[in-house]
Amino acid sequence: MQGKRKFKLKHFISYIVLFAALILFIVLDSVGVLRRSSLLLITQMSYSIILAVSLNLIVGFLGELSLGHAGFMCVGAYIGGFVANILYDAGMSSAILVFIISAIAGALSASVAGLIIGLPALRLKGDYLAIVTLAFGEIVRTIFKNLDVFGGAMGITTRKYGSDLFVVAMILVIFTVFVARNLIRSKHGRAIRAIRDNEIAARSVGVNVTYYKLMVFVIGAFFAGIAGVIYAHNTTPVNQSFFSFNYSIEILVMVVLGGMGSINGSIIAAAALTFVNVQLTTQLSGDMAAIKNLIYALILIVVVMFNNAPALAGVREKVRLGRLIDRLFPSRRKPSETDNSDNGTAAWDKIPTKIEMDALLSTDIIPENTADISEKDGDLYD
Repeated sequence: MQGKRKFKLKHFISYIVLFAALILFIVLDSVGVLRRSSLLLITQMSYSIILAVSLNLIVGFLGELSLGHAGFMCVGAYIGGFVANILYDAGMSSAILVFIISAIAGALSASVAGLIIGLPALRLKGDYLAIVTLAFGEIVRTIFKNLDVFGGAMGITTRKYGSDLFVVAMILVIFTVFVARNLIRSKHGRAIRAIRDNEIAARSVGVNVTYYKLMVFVIGAFFAGIAGVIYAHNTTPVNQSFFSFNYSIEILVMVVLGGMGSINGSIIAAAALTFVNVQLTTQLSGDMAAIKNLIYALILIVVVMFNNAPALAGVREKVRLGRLIDRLFPSRRKPSETDNSDNGTAAWDKIPTKIEMDALLSTDIIPENTADISEKDGDLYD
């Protein structure tokens, strides 16, 4: 009978932090401490986190380079904003109901776009896939720019949700993290990571590579569409110029800075970079605004060099978060208390009951009583 899974606090830290932040922001807003600019910043951080986590599923866990994530967000923003306008014109007065319906419409539309992009992903890899996704993002922007039903080059005018949009946005952040974590920790997540590590080996053991690639692209696009709907209810008008190639690179910087395959890292990096972006946009104007893109490029270069340079391996080990935590909270668990869950695969120096390998190699096998051995056999020991 399989034993029950032990409760591990590290699997719930992100939920605890996000729930605590949500409650704190609600309390601060209720007492009038948060200004409108702060509420807008929290909303921007929220959809940035959704974008980073969803792109991490594609880049970090599946191992495919996508440079068109802003295109999925663009689809969700335009379709979601268009559906919201129709619902408001039809007389629907409930803002939350309009948001839910438009979010579903925008997310499903982005999922269809993700399916379309996922099809060439079955045969393309690396730079070739990056070029295709980049082209997709530019094509989507051009289509919406030239459609009069979506406002043309001026963009589509939407109705803002209200000052409490940050609450809905953070709830959707928690939902995104919940889906992503449970997907990665499931058998499907193990199959996705197997494809990333070695696609040929994954195929050889029966992993349906086609299915999982399509699934990850569709899920990533789905949540990018939700982020677009949040943006459409936070900003008006929705203009295609926002969803440019530079914004896709900005999302990729969040993923790389937070760590490929790290959901918690994506959350922290997305929040930090969004804050930096808002501050730079506020403080810098005119020609100086170009420095913002230069900073993002330098961050990406430095992080990639730090994570991959062999000369910095010692530094990476010293600043590794797990090692720092081990130093702060040293384990008091004795080797003799090690459970049997490792099926005998624990290290030899961790379990004192195991025999040292050197002892086996140095043992002399000589009979105790050699008096009864014949002289012919005794010659063997001379």
